Amino acid sequence: MSLKISSEIKYPGIMKKYDISIAAVRNLLLMIALIGVSSCKNNNKLSDAYGNFEAVQVTVSAESAGKIHYLKVEEGSQPDSGAIVALIDTADLYLKKLQLQAQIKAVSVKKSSIESQVAVQQQQKANLQVEKDRVTKLLAEKAATQKQLDDINGAIDLVDKQEQSIQTQIGQIAEEIEVIQRQIAQVNESIYKCYIRNPVKGTVLSKFAEAGEIAVPGRSLYKIADLSVMELKVYVSGTQIPAIKQGQQVEVLIDEDKKTNRKLTGIVSWISPKAEFTPKIIQTKEERVNLVYGLKIRVPNDGSLKIAMPAEVNFIVKN
Repeated sequence: MSLKISSEIKYPGIMKKYDISIAAVRNLLLMIALIGVSSCKNNNKLSDAYGNFEAVQVTVSAESAGKIHYLKVEEGSQPDSGAIVALIDTADLYLKKLQLQAQIKAVSVKKSSIESQVAVQQQQKANLQVEKDRVTKLLAEKAATQKQLDDINGAIDLVDKQEQSIQTQIGQIAEEIEVIQRQIAQVNESIYKCYIRNPVKGTVLSKFAEAGEIAVPGRSLYKIADLSVMELKVYVSGTQIPAIKQGQQVEVLIDEDKKTNRKLTGIVSWISPKAEFTPKIIQTKEERVNLVYGLKIRVPNDGSLKIAMPAEVNFIVKN
């Protein structure tokens, strides 16, 4: 049953009659309500930028070859910075070090033997010097000949040359010992690299090796990141960038549930010095902008922030 409402509108000299159904009235009211809701929705302030959380990830790799004796990290573990978390076999390096140390001992014994020869030569020179002084006095008294003095001087010159030759041998031995010591230092450095030290305090994200496997230089052992402070990478348009400064405090919004957001506080830590084309996956305040600037915002992590988690940013923080 359709109920009609009759309405008469009188104009000078004209009379018109309109029939309005209840269904038409209902549709009209529904349209007005939708327009009002749409208007209210459009009045809500949208976030200034959108992006995803990132973290500086460090891949720890082996620097030497050998069997992995132990690897004391697991995904989710949090080793301290500088902690020894893995050991690669050092047996061959240790044996090489012992061999080099034995060479130094052998060369040192040889050096001692040569140094004793120097002492003998110096004693011979001292004896010849005494003999030279005696002959010189006798020659002054014409009790000795010039030939006797010349022979003694020649003997002294010979001893000096022999001593110089021995000193040269000692210098060569010292250089040989220095070379061996450098080789030992190199072996020590290689042994040091067999002990894998965790570079940063953080959370282990992935583990790529296990104890008992063979490591080679450059093989990835595990990946770690400091998740205590996350970086939110966002992009803003050229019209927004003049109002943004490094060190500025901003409001960061993350999803709390399907309808509400949770507010966090962040600091602008980096602003790109040059513009770039708008990445397709990034939303901007104005879709018509072709060039944008990248920003990084440091946000303290209370444990709820994860890598790649989406977030929104408002650059004016309301008190």
